Amino acid sequence: MEAARLSPGDPNSFSRPDLCVVRRIHLNLTVNFALNILSGSVDLSVERQRNDVHSVVLDAKQLTIEEVHHLETGKTLKYTLDGATASFGSKFEIHLPTESPECITVRIKYRTSSNASALQWLKSEQTAGKKHPYLFSQCQAIHARSILPCQDTPSVKAPYTAEICVPADLVVLMSAVRNGSVLHAEDSTLRLHKFEQKVPIPSYLIAIVVGALESRKIGPRSHVWSEKEFVDAAAYEFSETEEMLKAGEELLTPYVWGIYDLLVLPPSFPFGGMENPCITFVTPTLLAGDKSLANVIAHEIAHSWTGNLVTNANWEHFWLNEGHTVFVERKIASRMAGEKERDFEALGGWKELQGTLNLSCG
Repeated sequence: MEAARLSPGDPNSFSRPDLCVVRRIHLNLTVNFALNILSGSVDLSVERQRNDVHSVVLDAKQLTIEEVHHLETGKTLKYTLDGATASFGSKFEIHLPTESPECITVRIKYRTSSNASALQWLKSEQTAGKKHPYLFSQCQAIHARSILPCQDTPSVKAPYTAEICVPADLVVLMSAVRNGSVLHAEDSTLRLHKFEQKVPIPSYLIAIVVGALESRKIGPRSHVWSEKEFVDAAAYEFSETEEMLKAGEELLTPYVWGIYDLLVLPPSFPFGGMENPCITFVTPTLLAGDKSLANVIAHEIAHSWTGNLVTNANWEHFWLNEGHTVFVERKIASRMAGEKERDFEALGGWKELQGTLNLSCG
């Protein structure tokens, strides 16, 4: 029996952007390694799509909601948080003031669970350096709702800003442009980092990493980041990043994200790569020493256009993201290594598809 859709536009999201949509996000969070949680607030600027709408519907998963209020007036807002489902979390509906403008901002004070499905917390002994803890996120496909209350569907895109407070001896990066950092005004052991993502993105592309990270410049708009034990090897492995970016621009349009950085994660990262805007997350298994696995970077760069700029409306159509990205990835390969390289990769893909079908269908 087919499961019921959670909403008309997205079977995996309770949100109703057709009635009231999130237009802008601001995060103000503290990273707590002792409790393995994020705590603070999110400001959501929302816009009614009809005059008779008086609530905004969001997704939330394992979040503790402490307070909701209208940012402009300070008035507390009523809300309902439904019981949780196993995979999708809860429907979170905030009741808006009946007499308010079309666009308003609500502030939600909350904290995450120590078991948030989007967050991977590593103890110091699980890292290469063995001295500091480490945190990274993976929001695709429907895990952003465990980091912040949001309309967790790829059909909704919003720019975001963030202020993230972390231990002063650690570095924090996000899927956004870094906007400087300052010591915390009241606690010198903490540092406040600021970020801005001007290009509207879906919630699954919000990303964060915190750790003892170093960087090396590998191009005019690119750095590679990792623990110091891997950073020089990573800089060598991904030294052709700028050439790939230029090839993508020649094939498509100018790159709009400002920077293209790479982050080499600990081995527990479960994917080859994740195309977070401004900073692609990659597995250390790509560090072959001979650049032979760098085609994964071409794939993630291609996502800067196909997926991150033009996105599937919901996860029923995920093939649109990945199919077009593989096509562009192979076109980049042909620009860099010749048409025979593209043919070779296409042949490998065809054989892999055949093998998958034979395994699935017998």
